[in-house]
Amino acid sequence: ESGSEDIDILPNGLAFISSGLKYPGLKSFAPDKPGEIFLVDLNEEKPRAVELRISRGFDLASFNPHGISTYID
Repeated sequence: ESGSEDIDILPNGLAFISSGLKYPGLKSFAPDKPGEIFLVDLNEEKPRAVELRISRGFDLASFNPHGISTYID
């Protein structure tokens, strides 16, 4: 609904998507909604984005994701 800002795709086909960036001068489709991170399994026949739950104690109200990257150990 509020558009994705960035995507990072792992070698195993899992994609992480950041969404909900609010930036001065840019129209926001959901100005009161905090940012979100979604997971998409690109190996599925009909991939769909699933919102990931963010841990308790995290300041979700001010979450404004700009970019995303992963680290594989």
